[in-house]
Amino acid sequence: MAQFYPIHAKRGRDAPSPPPDRSWTTSRYQLWRVVATTAIGLLALSFLVYQPNASRILGRLTDSKLQVTARKDWEWSEIEPSTSLQWRRCYNDTYDCARLDVPMDWLNPSDNAGQRVILAVIRLRATELDDYRGPIFFNPGGPGGSGVYALIDRGALLQAIAGKNHDIISFDPRGVGASLPRVECWDSPEKSRLWALQDVGVVNAHPGVVFDAFARATAFSEACEQNMNGSGLLSHISTASHARDLLELLHQTGQEKLKYWGFSYGTILGGVFAAMYPDKVERLVSDGNVDYREWHLQPYINFLHDTDKVMEAFYRYCHKAGPSDCDFHASTPTAIEERLASLLARIRKHPIIVPSAQSGPDMPQLITWSHVKRLISAALYRPNFMFKSFAKVLKALENGDGIPFYQLTRSENPTPPICSIETPLPDAEEGNADAFPAILCADSPPVDDTVEEFATFVEKLEQISSAAGDVNTLFRLACIGRNIRPKWRYTGPFRGNTSHPILYVANIADNVTPLISARNNSEGFPGSIVLVQNSYGHTSLSASSSCTAGYIQSYFQNGTLPDPDTVCEPDYYPFEDSHPRPGDELSMLSHDLSRARWNLESLLTIQ
Repeated sequence: MAQFYPIHAKRGRDAPSPPPDRSWTTSRYQLWRVVATTAIGLLALSFLVYQPNASRILGRLTDSKLQVTARKDWEWSEIEPSTSLQWRRCYNDTYDCARLDVPMDWLNPSDNAGQRVILAVIRLRATELDDYRGPIFFNPGGPGGSGVYALIDRGALLQAIAGKNHDIISFDPRGVGASLPRVECWDSPEKSRLWALQDVGVVNAHPGVVFDAFARATAFSEACEQNMNGSGLLSHISTASHARDLLELLHQTGQEKLKYWGFSYGTILGGVFAAMYPDKVERLVSDGNVDYREWHLQPYINFLHDTDKVMEAFYRYCHKAGPSDCDFHASTPTAIEERLASLLARIRKHPIIVPSAQSGPDMPQLITWSHVKRLISAALYRPNFMFKSFAKVLKALENGDGIPFYQLTRSENPTPPICSIETPLPDAEEGNADAFPAILCADSPPVDDTVEEFATFVEKLEQISSAAGDVNTLFRLACIGRNIRPKWRYTGPFRGNTSHPILYVANIADNVTPLISARNNSEGFPGSIVLVQNSYGHTSLSASSSCTAGYIQSYFQNGTLPDPDTVCEPDYYPFEDSHPRPGDELSMLSHDLSRARWNLESLLTIQ
């Protein structure tokens, strides 16, 4: 194992007339984007090209915007990379930033500049220093999500829940955001956008599309590996390398044991770290759990275990809400399901035309079956925030009106013309689309499907989830045609006696990280507890819960774990008015955190 670089002092603080709306047209360039999230982020994640339309949808619904922007006189490139953390004030002097120089290959470290990785690291300082508890490291998911962006966007909320006697630290993982080298599958953004415009739609939209999607995935993988060949990064992009980066960051902050909070794919990073370095884990909250073994060892299919349960929640809560609160209401939940099936069948044959208009779009647009299927998949990530608007869109489509769909999915900030794109070192981007398949495929066994085998795999996913199985074939598609294998890939065992038990958090039904995954993961770590939140969607953040927030706060502050089989209720349910409980600080914090733009669903593509 490589030696650590010199460690800084434990608490070192050194720092120094309206034009036509073109947003629909320009937004179609987003390949691999979704809903997650992320996913995404997923997982993410979700789910990836980031800044996806679905992510824009959620941002619009929650009125969430990046509150802190970089000063015009400051860039990441101005920070000199160092083999030790050298903090300097950044982003309106609200945070500390550093660029940490680490080996690209941890198994065979080299000082050669071409074999190094520069990690962009950011810290929100603790404000209650009389009882300072050290840093909590945080990963927002993906894979490919930007820790820098996420900490700026919601780090203060995480800190308020965990305790302001903690620093909150995050970083752009290797290949992502302001970390270098980046995973970039095209040598120009123009090529990326032009390629994305060739999207063939959801694999089973029409006969033969599955074969087009397979060929397109193969071509993309080949082009990506060819463009990235010079950097060597794809051989060192698996989660094992990210976990080792995290260990180095931990030691660079002067800490011996890790406190960590991970969401979606962040649960994979946390789980791999805990399995590799169990004696280094002091606190670990794992929310929205990806099954460790399935992610690394088996065909990735069981993640859809609860997807249709979330879809069924739409039918049930819409019926319960009544016609005044759910525009797609019908006499029974089953009648609502049949109503949606009828709408999909009609749009498959007769796509909706959105005519050009002064307020947009500037040219006619089609709303196809693939568009609606992707919107369905996006809505399942955050039912509390999306179901009501989703129902309005479905009612309008049923009446042949595509304007509500257009208004929900259009870009807030029209993309500039292709030839005007500039590519500076990013200051704060939600994530890197191309990093998602790179990391996923580095963690997974090789995919050598024939097109016929892939078509059979699609049928299997459809059988598991009729709501979104077809859309989520992207996880398999991402690895078709990939030939570069990681030098270091962790394959288990996924167990260990951590210094303190892990707290797993899971919804009663999560559309991409089912409850069973949390239970499976927990089995490998003695003393760990699964805290269940009685809500739907991806991660507990899909629904505010002061109960869940309270347990997480107690865990970080005192190490207290919930009793086995504890279930937390959310503060409100789908189709209800979303508002925190008056006078309840944790309810207000949880409410604001759940409304943040997590991008967990950025793996799907609305457009």
